[in-house]
Amino acid sequence: MRTIDTVVIGAGHAGLATSRSLTDAGRDHVVLDRGRLAESWRSSRWDSLRLLTPNWMTRLPGWRYQGSDSEDFMTAAEVTGYLDAYARSFRASVQSWTAVTDVAPLADGYRVTTTQDSWLARHVVMATGARPHVPDLHAARLDPSIRQIHTNRYRNPDELPDGGVLVVGASASGAQIAAELRQAGREVVLAVGTHTRMPRRYRGMDIMWWLEQIGALSRTIDQVRDPRLARREPSIQLRGGASTDDLNLATLNEAGVVITGRLTHTDGHRVRFGDDLPVTLAAAEARLERTLAKIDHFIDSVGLEGEVLPKRPVRPVRVTSQLDAIDLKAAGISTVVWATGFRHRYPWLRVPVFDRHGDVRQYRGITPAPGLYVIGQRFLHRRDSSFIDGARHDARAISEQIETSDRSRSVRPSLPARAGV
Repeated sequence: MRTIDTVVIGAGHAGLATSRSLTDAGRDHVVLDRGRLAESWRSSRWDSLRLLTPNWMTRLPGWRYQGSDSEDFMTAAEVTGYLDAYARSFRASVQSWTAVTDVAPLADGYRVTTTQDSWLARHVVMATGARPHVPDLHAARLDPSIRQIHTNRYRNPDELPDGGVLVVGASASGAQIAAELRQAGREVVLAVGTHTRMPRRYRGMDIMWWLEQIGALSRTIDQVRDPRLARREPSIQLRGGASTDDLNLATLNEAGVVITGRLTHTDGHRVRFGDDLPVTLAAAEARLERTLAKIDHFIDSVGLEGEVLPKRPVRPVRVTSQLDAIDLKAAGISTVVWATGFRHRYPWLRVPVFDRHGDVRQYRGITPAPGLYVIGQRFLHRRDSSFIDGARHDARAISEQIETSDRSRSVRPSLPARAGV
């Protein structure tokens, strides 16, 4: 049994950001990961993937992009190299191939049991990535002859069986994969749920620059009506790498992708879709219009009219689809790609901090259990908390809270009623 001040679980960008903040504070700690450093970027990304955020936006505590292509978008391999270099820059204490199997409370800290050894720690920071989410009821009722994969196992069109593909989910991952499959000559059906549409560039600037300028990314969980809904908000329907090439349902439809409503039922080879597509499209358009109006207002309020391109209307998405059901076998569809997102799960955590939905209750990463923290989640506190760029704010806050709690172990911040809802 080894004793240490803090154990950080997960060596992705959030875990490394936490490690750097703890290093700056002089705190003894170790970062444990069930795989390698940045494992998900090494083994759970498709070949053509690029970050949705420009290179200038890959900011971490004490570290930022220093190359010549600040407006470009990193590939998965480049992100891995970036995080490797970051860890080396402050000699991060990372222990790879060490899966955590149990975290149990003790009188003054936690026992962290792993596949390699055990630790006694006063503080534990959970920086693990989310796990693939698949709607089990739908998946279980599909015929076994249909290959099913989640986006974390998709690599490229050539690795899929011959035939058409049903992609379920139209956020960033689903839209990008649908576009790539169609470009490769596959017949593609895209089942669409709630999504957020944005242009890659607006009035001459990348949309991420505008979102940062208008404060959309720094919006906190205290400023939203429904924290749980905000934390389930889908990723923006964008792609990196081709900054002027928009990706949305209109461009997909024009490329020959069949757009349908939400997947509602599966039975063998038969699948059915909802009639919600018009409502879903209208809601996405309304969100887009509100965001662009805020950008236009910002431009007017700070006098940027002469510095950016004139305002031009964004082409609306008009997709007409009468497809409410399909026989996958008859249509030649051999594969279903589940682009249905990710969920955080902690099966090894034996501390009563979960809410009725199974999520960890927290506020600014601080859980109700003394010395237990979480980081890297969507909208943990800020809208950009799950971004590489956003983790720096939460890592700093957690490091400061650890310092504060050690100075006064008896004082704990009270969680607002909405925390973790």
